[in-house]
Amino acid sequence: QVQLVESGGGLVQAGDSLRVSCAASGRAFSTYVMGWFRQPPGKEREFVATISRSGASTHYADSVKGRLTISRDNAKNTMYLQMNSLKPEDTANYYCAASVRLYSGSSYERENEYVYWGQGTQVTVSS
Repeated sequence: QVQLVESGGGLVQAGDSLRVSCAASGRAFSTYVMGWFRQPPGKEREFVATISRSGASTHYADSVKGRLTISRDNAKNTMYLQMNSLKPEDTANYYCAASVRLYSGSSYERENEYVYWGQGTQVTVSS
């Protein structure tokens, strides 16, 4: 069983930056493809970004490209999402997720490709 715990959310103003983190339990963190998803108020959860096991490969939703950066530190069992130039539409509960399987050719945008989920951290961007 893997436990994922997000932290770092908060209330910021438009244009500000914020970094949220995801700490994972256990010793197999480096074997998981990791992802960030978010759920805006009143909407369904959506894909944000994913990162390969080594961290060498990343993939982003079009809406966040150039502003959000996903990274990981396998030595610390931690993944990060650096968010710059935040917009009110980035307001959401941000979830991290871990995938324990390799899906050949997949971009890991689908929720059902992930087995473990954190409880989420709220990010609110005021205008």
